[in-house]
Formats: sequence, C-alpha cells, structure tokens
Amino acid sequence: MFLHQRGGARFSLEGLLHALVHLFGRFALSRRYRVRVLGTHHLPKTGGVLLLGNHISWIDWAVLQMACPRPIRFVMERALFERWYLRWFLNSFGVIPISGAGSRSALDEVRKCLNAGQVVAMFPEGAISRTGHLGEFRRGYEQAVTDAQGIIIPFYLRGLWGSSFSRASAHLQSLRRSVLRRDLVVAFGGTLPLSTPAEALKRRVFELSIQSWDDYTRTLETIPEAFLATAKRMKGDMMLADTVSGPLSAWRALTGALILRGFIRRHGKGQNIGLLLPTSNGGTLANLGALLCGRTVVNLNYTASVEAVQAALRKADIETVFTSSRFLERLVQRGVDPQALTAGVEVLELEKLAKGVTPLRRLLTLLQAVLLPRWMLRVLYCARVSLESPAAIMFSSGSEGEPKGIVLSHRNIMGNIKQIVDMLNVEQHDVVLASLPQFHAFGLTGSTLMPMVEGIPAVCHPDPTDAVAIGKVVAEYQVTVLMGTSTFLRLYARSPRVHPLMFASLRIVVSGAEKLAPDVRESFKLKFNKDIYEGYGATETTPVASVNIPDQLDPTWWTVQLGNKPGTVGMPLPGSSFRIVDPETLEELPTGEDGLILIGGTQVMLGYLKDPERTAQVIVERDGLRWYRSGDKGHLDEDGFLTIVDRYSRFAKLSGEMVSLSVVEAQIRAVRGNPELDVCALSVPEPRKGEQIILLAAGAGLDLHTLRKELLESGVSPLTIPHEILEVEAIPKLGSGKTDFGAARALADRLLAEA
Repeated sequence: MFLHQRGGARFSLEGLLHALVHLFGRFALSRRYRVRVLGTHHLPKTGGVLLLGNHISWIDWAVLQMACPRPIRFVMERALFERWYLRWFLNSFGVIPISGAGSRSALDEVRKCLNAGQVVAMFPEGAISRTGHLGEFRRGYEQAVTDAQGIIIPFYLRGLWGSSFSRASAHLQSLRRSVLRRDLVVAFGGTLPLSTPAEALKRRVFELSIQSWDDYTRTLETIPEAFLATAKRMKGDMMLADTVSGPLSAWRALTGALILRGFIRRHGKGQNIGLLLPTSNGGTLANLGALLCGRTVVNLNYTASVEAVQAALRKADIETVFTSSRFLERLVQRGVDPQALTAGVEVLELEKLAKGVTPLRRLLTLLQAVLLPRWMLRVLYCARVSLESPAAIMFSSGSEGEPKGIVLSHRNIMGNIKQIVDMLNVEQHDVVLASLPQFHAFGLTGSTLMPMVEGIPAVCHPDPTDAVAIGKVVAEYQVTVLMGTSTFLRLYARSPRVHPLMFASLRIVVSGAEKLAPDVRESFKLKFNKDIYEGYGATETTPVASVNIPDQLDPTWWTVQLGNKPGTVGMPLPGSSFRIVDPETLEELPTGEDGLILIGGTQVMLGYLKDPERTAQVIVERDGLRWYRSGDKGHLDEDGFLTIVDRYSRFAKLSGEMVSLSVVEAQIRAVRGNPELDVCALSVPEPRKGEQIILLAAGAGLDLHTLRKELLESGVSPLTIPHEILEVEAIPKLGSGKTDFGAARALADRLLAEA
C-alpha cells in the first residue's frame, strides 16, 4: 500500500514481503516481549501521518510497526542504510535514508509521502539514546512538513531501555533481564498539527511517557515482594552495611528483615507503624520488616519539634513506635527528649526484643532465607497487599507551616525507584551511600528502598553532617553514588580533613531537597574534580521528579547527548512531565515564560492523610492526567530542562511588584562576599506598601545603613533592600539542612513584638 507509486508487479511483491516480514516479526517479538499498545484510536485509517517520538533501541522500528495497523515508511540515518547487508532489505520497505545534517532529497521524499496519504516515522533525536532519556529534538521534520498535508501523531516507547538492544549498561541489562517476556508499551498521542514546533512536541512526548509508565507500573511487584526476589538473587553478596554493624550479605539482610517482621507483626498495633531509628542496617531492615507484614511505615522526624512529632503520631493513629535503646541515648546526648517525642504511645526497643530470639531461631531463619525458594518465602512471610495500598506516610518538612502527612503507595515508590535506576544507568560495581534520614522522602526512596529493591549495595551512616566519617565510608566501601543536599555537600567540600582521594571512587553525585548553591558546585568540582548533578522533586512526588545526568558522547555520529545543564534541575524523569501554567487559570504558558510548575507522573502521591480538601487543592486533572501543583515558580527551556525561580510563598509584594526573597538573600551574600552567610529574608505586612522585607541574620554583624549603601552601589533595585535586620543566634533549620521558614517566621514575629 505504501509503495503505490511504483510498478504493479513490484508493488505486489513488496506488499507480500511486507506482510510476511510483519507476520514473522510479530511472531518473533511475541516470544520475547509482551507489547501493549495505547491510543491506537488516535491513528486515522487514511491520510498522511507523521509519527514522531523517542529512540531508545535498535528495534524501535520493529516494535513501532507491530503496534501500528498501517504500513510505515521509516526515515533512517544514511550511514546505517548504506550497509550492504541491510540495504536490500531496507530498500524493499521503502526506508528513506537521511544524512546526519539532513538532506533536501530525503525531506522532499517525506513531504511527498505525507501528501500521498502515507505514514512516515521519524526519530527527532537522530540517534539511539545513551542515557535512557529524551535527547535534543532536531528540527529537520519542521522543514519536511513545509507545504505537506497531514497530521503529527507523537509516540512513546517504554521498556526497551535496559534491553540488549539498548545502549544501557551491561549491569542494568542484567537487572532488567527476565526469564519471562519483557513488557513493552507503545503509546500514541493525540493529533497535533504539522506546524507543531520541536519544544512543544517534546513536551507532548514527555506526557505520553506518563501514560506508558502508568501502564507499566501497574504490573510491578510490591516493595517487599521485590526485596525478596532481589535478596534471593544476590545470595551471599553484600547487600547492606553500616558504620556500626558492618556489612551484611543479602541472605543475612533477609534474615534480619524476617526477624524484625516477626517483632512488628506480634507487637505492633494498628496499620501504621512508627519508626524512630537512624539511617542504619537496623533502620533499613525495620522498614522492610514492617512492609513484609503488610503495615504502613511512618519514619518519625526526630529533628522536628515535639509538637510536630506529636501531631504526626495523632494524625497517623500510631499506637506503637519501634526504636533502639542506643539511638535513644544518642538523642538525649543531642539535647532531644525522646520521651516527650513519643508520649502517649507504646515504645518498644529492638535490642530488648532481640534478646528473646534464641541462636537456634536465628539459624533456622537464616536457613529458610538461604534454602527456601522465593515463592515459598513470599507465601510464608509476605503479606498480600495491593500495589495501590499505602506503603509509607511521609510527613512534610514543615518548612512553611504545619507538617502534612503525604501518603505514598507501593506503586508510587516502586515506580520512582525504577525511574531513578534507569537514569543512574547503574554499573556492576555501584555502591550507594545511604546517609540521608529515612524520615525524608529522598532518603527513604532514593538511598534506602531503591538499593534494596534493585540489588545495589548500600552503606549507611546516620549523620550526613559528619564530613570526616562520610569521607572514610566512601573510601572504605568504594562508594560510587552519593546523594545529598547542597548544605551537606558544602560541608564535605569545606572540611580540610576530607581528602580529595576519599571521594575518588564516586561516579555520580546528586543534589536535591534544596537549591544547589553555585559556590558549592564550584568548590566541590575544584576539590574533588566531581560534578554535582542537581535534581528536583517534592515529598508529594515520592520525591524525584527530575534530575540532571552526565552528558554522553555518541561515537557513531560524534554528537553529544545532552543530559546536564548547570543552573537547571534537569529534564523530567521518564514517566514524568512538567507543565508551566498560569497560577490562576492553569493555562499552559509558552516556552521560557515563568509560571506555576505542575508535576505529572506515576509517582504523584495518593493524597494527604485525612485531608481530602487540601488534596483536592493540589491535585488537578488535565487532559486525563493527574498533576501536582508544586507551589514553585519556574520555566522550561526549548530542550525541556527546568529552571526553578523560587517558591510562590517566598515572594513579597512591594508597591505592586513581586520580589523574590531568595534573590534578596543571594544579593546580600554577594555584596558581602560570603556565600555561606546565614540569613533569611521574610515579608511582613506594611500598610503603605502592602509588605516589607525584614532580614534574620545569624552572627553576621550586619549594619542596615552599611548594607543598604553596599546594595545600592551594586546596582540592585531599592525594592529588594531589607527594611530591618534582626540579629539572632541561629536561623532555624530542618533535619535536611533547609531553613525552617515556619519557625523563622515565628521567631521574627516574636522579636518584632518584643521590640
């Protein structure tokens, strides 16, 4: 059908060949892959159609043709087309060869095919992805559609990254290998006009990835089921370690989780189980033990106020908290009253419970972990729960008010784990440092559950601010993946006792939870010769929504596949998307324009605990997708990289103009020549201007008159100069190192009232 302009006999021969190859290809693919197709109703039965989407493997063309009911003419790189052993085959299917820089004859051929009512497929990236992400969308198709008739149908292929046909690492391929058929998803999107520019097309492809991943994540196992499978696969290899207990093999980690499961099942009351534990072997295994018996974990924030922890206990209906006597002693040494934190609930210490486990019982549990097959362990020890059931309740940082209970399902967490691992493109010898607190979503999902589910050894250390200990752990265990916040990474770069060789093994360093300060990026690079890749997310998105990743050189075509743009927080993860909208109307804004950031993806939370009204305020439906209203202001560039401007709550309205309080802080640090100056800008009501800016400063010795003069001389707007400076002993901080804006505002209100 698609070569009708040629001779009749040739048409019949090629039509027969196409049908035979189509039939054989479908049979061959079905032996190894289970293909699900979404959105076929978008494909018209007649007329010119230009298919545009991602390019993830060598067999994308075959999968796409199997999914499309109409014959497709593919546009292919000429260097591949010219290979003698492929040319006859590709030519028989009417493949259109094109050079890397584009060619007029190829583009003319695409235009003719569209005008003839045929289906043409192009991969705008121009090369197979070496990152698992969407690369730059080239604009050659925009030239091809000039004076053409037809429509664009975007598509997204999910499931081939990590296959032997992809550019994924060998280790990721081994993780994704299965004795069963691999699940592939082909999603076709709605009709777009041929005039659609590349940046708009790329956003639609990102949104199609949400549908693909949503379909895929419904087939995943629950967290404990996946952990059981991974532990049985890793056997005697190291799975977990910490700086107190040392390393544990996968068999011993599974044994520990099963024993803790027994404690929690017998002694834990209610569905939601409180955990007051550090980032350690015990903390990790307690989380897994609770999940194995079908409970929902609530890791309590021991750095929060007593009022905040008590509110969390009440809101989550927690009756039992599991903790460690050693950790309680450490909290007391830090000036924290653990009895006040857990007042009103039963507190059980794991060391005391462990005394009731005999050596024989431990041995029998270990033998079960080693000898019993996975399916029997699942039947005996893994509660049957739904993928959509709550796995964890994370209480928000409370940086801007009362902490909220964010309910995350097994599917939320498992989906985000798969997204993260795809972007890390894990290597054979990767080791993850788990130092972020497990009451933080970044710590629970990224550095605790992700390694346990995917089989990447994890090394725990409970204090991310202990720079020297972190350096020693990284060097001793040859850690390759470090996740941290800008605050913590600054400590490592500043510490004279952290030698650059301590961090020599690091392959990738990811910063999240707060904005990465430029001076931290520069000092870390200067000292350790390691780039920091900034990411972005929220507790409500499990938490990772986007991340920068290393650029990759494609030696086939000698082009660079862009993964990192310093100053941005990267592109959305596969299965996620951003929309920049007007905060009032939620209408999508043009590329480059600042607006409210909506985050869509399989990792968007179930909702806020016992708060349907607040859930309805932040979860919106658009075009059949669920979006989270982040409260952040930012913009997307033409390649889909996101730049964060500030939170909407951190703007002051002065004389009718919106002023970013983060910009105010940055200006002050710049004129004082001290990027570590501990200041916090806040807005307070002012009858004449609407609001005015006050500044909390810790030990800075700032004089308002001098500071005003320096700021004006530097050329800043007078509107951004603080009206008053309040000297304080310390700016309130959260456990993640971020400023506690709620506590800072309360402190400022008290000082102003006393003045």
